[in-house]
Amino acid sequence: MRFAFTEQQLELRGAVRQVLASECTPADLRALHERPPEPAAGPALGRADPGRTSARWAVLAELGAPGLLAPEAHGGLGLDEVDLTGVLEEAGRVALPEPLGESAGLVVPALAGLLELPGAGADAGADPGKVARWLGAVAHGEAVATVGGVEVGRAGPVLTTAPLDPDAQLPDAVPCRTPRVVASDRADVALLVAPGAGGGLEVHLVEAAAARRLPTPSIDGPRRPGEWEWVPSPETRLASGGAAAVLVGSLVDRGALVAASQLLGLADRMIAMAAAYAVDRKQFGRPIGSFQAVKHLLADARVRLEFARPATYRAAESIARGRPGRAAHAAMAKALASDAADLAARVALQVHGAIGYTWECDLHLFMKHTWALSASWGDAVTQRARVLAEALAGRSG
Repeated sequence: MRFAFTEQQLELRGAVRQVLASECTPADLRALHERPPEPAAGPALGRADPGRTSARWAVLAELGAPGLLAPEAHGGLGLDEVDLTGVLEEAGRVALPEPLGESAGLVVPALAGLLELPGAGADAGADPGKVARWLGAVAHGEAVATVGGVEVGRAGPVLTTAPLDPDAQLPDAVPCRTPRVVASDRADVALLVAPGAGGGLEVHLVEAAAARRLPTPSIDGPRRPGEWEWVPSPETRLASGGAAAVLVGSLVDRGALVAASQLLGLADRMIAMAAAYAVDRKQFGRPIGSFQAVKHLLADARVRLEFARPATYRAAESIARGRPGRAAHAAMAKALASDAADLAARVALQVHGAIGYTWECDLHLFMKHTWALSASWGDAVTQRARVLAEALAGRSG
């Protein structure tokens, strides 16, 4: 069995790293932090920062990143989650504010899966033509997609979408509110999970033009989370009942992998920043990196990161191959990656000292992105509980 990336995978990752190094700089992130989000209505790619955001997404589209998992017949590259993990790691390294993980890692495989299993979509009333059109648009980078309405709890998926009127009868024609939708003011379409009849779940594909979007305060401003007010209908419904449960379960596992991959890049970036600062900063006439205490801090953070990498790569391989233990593998990857990135943030802040607490230091840009991703799709404690549940159920593989 091969446990290394192929030459093509490494080349793709290297190309993405080279592009993002110039297209997503700390100065770009600062501009997004300093510019408050605005209420959005209709398609809003780049609303927060039209020039830079649109340019970054266009460059990523040229590389094929948004459609990496899409079938070639729909304008994608036809690759798998192992290829995507390296790309998302590079996105994390620069704290990419655009929802590449949501578009490429969640929405694209969800739509592609519905087309491969038309029976599930037909039962829910989904229009295959509409699904195919949006899949092609997202894969080509012509549209930006995001996800909302579900979070991860210890017992499984947790629904966050709720009707505006608590006494309303679900599911159709009842206005709903979905909080914390990432890239709310940039997305053209969103995959939203909502309550269905009889206490079940439904998955809807909602166009931005049909929703009222309000910004939500966040520690990581460039992620631009927001609240969507929208109306479920047979036209927006993709899946319900058992089909929706399967789709939401897949979103939970893929969401954990997407976040874990980006956290690896963030941890690597913060360790590198701390190491570079330890070489430049002098105390008692010597670089602080020459002191054993500082060396040990950086070494501990690096070891934690290197333990998280193989777990994340295993999760990518498990999801790509559809292995029975993929849920446990994704959960462990998210737990270890969250731990690694959180430790890297603490160590980097400690090495920087007082300057690390200031707005002028770039470190906070990556720390804030780390804290937001660590909490998304289940924090480390929640994901460890999922691993235990999967092991007790005999599904850990």
